[in-house]
Amino acid sequence: MINYERLTIFDKEFKRLFKKYRSLDKDLDILKATLELFPTGQSNNSEIVHHSDNIKIVKTRLFCRYLKGSTLRLTYAYHQIENKICFLEIYYKGDKENEDRERIKDYLKEMAVK
Repeated sequence: MINYERLTIFDKEFKRLFKKYRSLDKDLDILKATLELFPTGQSNNSEIVHHSDNIKIVKTRLFCRYLKGSTLRLTYAYHQIENKICFLEIYYKGDKENEDRERIKDYLKEMAVK
């Protein structure tokens, strides 16, 4: 069983998007069920944007029932040894082109200190 965490800024983004897309809670639960089987995502829907000995940063699509054919993007860190996933970022592809690379760098620096 994978343990899940969220960055505070992820929670803020999630709440903002939840106001528009009310199915987001259930959609995230469906993604979590998939991540239990494939923690680094599935090939067509996910991309590993960083890989180290213990941590893989993955950008994946989050299918939202309210969007009908379009998807949200979600970035998370998979900690292989701890069997933990930390959600880093969630955004609508139409609002933002790519993941926040600075957030990923800051997260990795913070994990290196621990």
